[in-house]
Amino acid sequence: MAGSLRLANPAPLLDIARHAFLPEDMDSTRFYELIAPQLPGMGIALDQWQEDMWYAGLALRADGSLCCDVMGVTLSIARQAGKTFGVMVGLVAICLSRPGTTVVWTSHHDRTSSETLEKIAGIVERPEIRPKMRAQFPVVRTDDGRGVHFANGSRILFGARASGFGRGFSEVDIQVYDEAQHLIEAALTDMLAAMNVSDLGLAFFMGTPPRPKEIALGVHQAFGRRRDRALDPKKKRPYKGAYIEFAPEKAGDLVAELVADIDHPQFWDLLAQANPSFGFRVGRSAIERLVENMSPDDVMREVFGIWNKTVESASVVDRREWARYAAAMDALPQVSALGINSNRDGRFYVSAAWRDQDSAHVELAWSSSSEAETLRFVSALATKRTPIKHDSGGAAAAVGKQLKVAGYKASTYTITEATEGNALLLAMVDGERLTHGGQPELDQAVRDSKRQDRKAGGWLIQPRHSQADIGPLISATEALYAAMTKKPTKNGNGPGGRRVVTA
Repeated sequence: MAGSLRLANPAPLLDIARHAFLPEDMDSTRFYELIAPQLPGMGIALDQWQEDMWYAGLALRADGSLCCDVMGVTLSIARQAGKTFGVMVGLVAICLSRPGTTVVWTSHHDRTSSETLEKIAGIVERPEIRPKMRAQFPVVRTDDGRGVHFANGSRILFGARASGFGRGFSEVDIQVYDEAQHLIEAALTDMLAAMNVSDLGLAFFMGTPPRPKEIALGVHQAFGRRRDRALDPKKKRPYKGAYIEFAPEKAGDLVAELVADIDHPQFWDLLAQANPSFGFRVGRSAIERLVENMSPDDVMREVFGIWNKTVESASVVDRREWARYAAAMDALPQVSALGINSNRDGRFYVSAAWRDQDSAHVELAWSSSSEAETLRFVSALATKRTPIKHDSGGAAAAVGKQLKVAGYKASTYTITEATEGNALLLAMVDGERLTHGGQPELDQAVRDSKRQDRKAGGWLIQPRHSQADIGPLISATEALYAAMTKKPTKNGNGPGGRRVVTA
């Protein structure tokens, strides 16, 4: 942590942040009680913006309640800008000032949690701070009590949300949600309740703008909603929190052109607008390492901190990633489930899914404009126990009704199921648990698809343009959902059968 002794940026937060929405009802702050007195003895100097962030985060209303008691402090700040360091130093100071303080720091990935623990270990093991830590094992790197422990009973615990860490705690004073671009609202319910009895009860949400995949999966909800609420010019209710975002003032096409040319002089000028640590604690080489190992889109988000609102119209699955999971199967058992879609021109698409425990393979199995031929094909392929999902309307619904009358296990693919199925599709691609037949029609449907968010929650797959035909993708998602929600039988997916190919 030698970098903490380098020149601090003296610029105030309001001068360097692109967006800084701070509580309007600030009457006083606990910053001068909990943090400021500790900094000289810690041998650490914060940037002025970092102090301002804590000033606002610990601000109190006239009645003594915390101004950020509802929405917390949200930091949308690029990598290497000092957000993690600034939060860490403040937490250590609070733990030193306030005996018995409990801080829970969660990341999405366990690797990030481990890396963050090592960073804070570097702070508390400084000679100025080490005597104030627990005499034995001040830094615990195992799952039991993983974190840093102070002599006065305070502690900062670390863990990964993906492993279930963060739930089950009681009497927590401060919570930090790192990698907040990968945080769903539902995950907050139990964790935030743990701060109800604390006289602090402060939450931090910190991360970089979400990737298209995270938006498509809907895992950015908590982060994105806080940004939307803070930036909404017609707020119906006060924003009871602080929102801070660093990015170039003109974060648009100009930056998109420059990220591909790190040697362009304006690249570094714009970077200075997005990263207050550049030129102070962070040099050019640190930024070059990031840029040289990232795609231009990642540079936009993670180096410049730019939120790209156009990602909502991006393909549901990135076509390069989709292509990675194409697999030619020589033989397949009896299908686990089928999905039937029909487009506006009356063309039918039937997709098949084969499930293997928590993984699956999908293929476009049939394409025809004939209802009779489609019925014969499905009747020949499916057993009376094969789950079949079909559209709720149009020609596919008519086929589904006829199959049900004939005794087949056909049912409507509802909107609720569609939102669940879409999230399932993305989760399985993200987890490398899905392969597909690589048929050109299905690949084209993936390229021509986009997501459309629903006010009621979740999202639907929509065509990117009026001429796009995404029927193969819809039917594949229907089949996948039916297969993965089907109750497994003792004999697995049933007896072996012929491989299905595109008609």
